[in-house]
Amino acid sequence: MTKLQVQSDTKENTIDIVKAAIAAEVKRLEIGLQKTNRQIKRFEMRYGVTSDRFQKEFTAERLKKGDEEYIRWAGELQIKARIETDLKHLKDIEFVAA
Repeated sequence: MTKLQVQSDTKENTIDIVKAAIAAEVKRLEIGLQKTNRQIKRFEMRYGVTSDRFQKEFTAERLKKGDEEYIRWAGELQIKARIETDLKHLKDIEFVAA
């Protein structure tokens, strides 16, 4: 868990602005994750295999469009992992009073 302490010299509610910015980023990442999951699902449906199996057993030569499609599928899986990591970090932030 990450503890975030915000201090401001002004009377404006800076913490609310920071919370809103983090919430907006979480929403943006969630939308991106949905899009990435749809792309991954298309690959899985097209080839009738899970992404786990694809990563363990497949080579570019086994895909209809070769290297291009292999790179796109593998790339979507990397994007998904990165988004999930970022979401976890952002959702684990705890705001503490100064």
